[in-house]
Amino acid sequence: MKSKTISTILIDIFSIPLLFVGMSNKTHRGNTLIRVLGMMSIVILILVDIVGARPFAYVMSTGNYSNSGIVSVIDTETNSVTTTIALGGYPCEVVATPDGTKLYVVDSGLLSTNVFVIDTATNKLDATVNVDGYPVGVGVHPAGTKVYVTNRGSNTVSVIGTATNSVVATLNVEVDPWAVVVTPDGTKTYVVNRRSNTTSVIDTATHNIITTVNVGNFPIEVTVTPDGTKVYVINTRSNNVSVIDTATNNVTNSISVGSSPFGVAVTPDGTKIYVANQEDNSVSVIDTLKYTVTTTISVGVHPSEVVISPDGTKVYVVNWGDDSVSVINTATNNVINTIPVGIHPTGIAVTPDGTKVFVVNYDSNNVSVIDTATNNVIATIKVENNPVEIALGHFIDSNITDQSTRATSNATEDTGAEETNFSSEEINAVELNMSKNNNSESDNGSSSGGNESSKNNSTPGFGLLGSLTCLYGGWKLRKK
Repeated sequence: MKSKTISTILIDIFSIPLLFVGMSNKTHRGNTLIRVLGMMSIVILILVDIVGARPFAYVMSTGNYSNSGIVSVIDTETNSVTTTIALGGYPCEVVATPDGTKLYVVDSGLLSTNVFVIDTATNKLDATVNVDGYPVGVGVHPAGTKVYVTNRGSNTVSVIGTATNSVVATLNVEVDPWAVVVTPDGTKTYVVNRRSNTTSVIDTATHNIITTVNVGNFPIEVTVTPDGTKVYVINTRSNNVSVIDTATNNVTNSISVGSSPFGVAVTPDGTKIYVANQEDNSVSVIDTLKYTVTTTISVGVHPSEVVISPDGTKVYVVNWGDDSVSVINTATNNVINTIPVGIHPTGIAVTPDGTKVFVVNYDSNNVSVIDTATNNVIATIKVENNPVEIALGHFIDSNITDQSTRATSNATEDTGAEETNFSSEEINAVELNMSKNNNSESDNGSSSGGNESSKNNSTPGFGLLGSLTCLYGGWKLRKK
């Protein structure tokens, strides 16, 4: 509808002045030229306003037994739901193409092989892509030409060509592929394999595995610096971060952080990494030049998701355990605000202009809208049951790196084991008792169970917690 409006404006404004120029005499041509230029200026302003206005936020909800897999579309200007998209299944992890025209949504339902494609121009389901069993993580190529989906059920990565929405390659990786990120230059993709304590490096041009890198215990998240030189892998059971040099694909540093690190985000200038530590309710700040933790910041209970404002001045931390968002000033690394939101916040996204933050609240079935100027909740938007994640369309999430890195919902190699482990591990994970629960499992990979908006880059976001809560919702429905 917007594109039609733009076309009409162009025709109406330009046709009359140009016709007038053709009919007018020499004396009037000077005035006519001024009028044409004035009209063109107005058109440009209108176009800029239309292009930049009214972007949409997409909220993934697991729903209930009779109505599962719903996406609520929110007009971020009016803070209201404009439509809903019925997908079915258990939509959890999501990534937007760099131009914001398509969303790729992973269906993490039991035995699912679906990735849903939403056209953000029409806000309708555009395609359903079949991948290998139990897709869990998703990342997008910076050119927008390919999407990478990790399949935990088959220990593979599916490469989807966005032009045709079909699988163009399937790659075998290590056990339990989870989170995925593509380097800013688009040459390499890094996939963390949780139960083999490794990271697979994929050549995006040839679709070959370049190498497999040993990292810490139970890697669960990954991010890449804006210059693409370093990849940071979050190892939740060894309480450290592995730093991979992308030129050599070797681990050059191992940085100790807090207990049960989970969410991660990198500042736009690449100088700092913020890591949320669930068990000690803190955020570790890593200096990327010194490879050391310079500050440990106390935040709310069970922090999970982390996003950073586009200008790099603020960090927003989702605290699942006490229903709040901590706001950190990156200049001082102090918490400047703690904002109450809904019950059990999961996903989070910040708009590219940095004026609003959208927080998905799993157990209150709504979205809190935070005004970043005042750090107050200015709206609460009712959405479908059990929302788990959020993405921004027509523009991407506030941090493309984070969006690509967000790990997603859970899966398994063994269906029978999955039913058992959902009750013992996945529900505990949703309660964010991650560390204690993980320690109850053997670290040799014998257990098939599993344990984060985003979705920043932004990424854009989407997070592990949202994925886990999605799994939890799916588990509850299956038990019914």
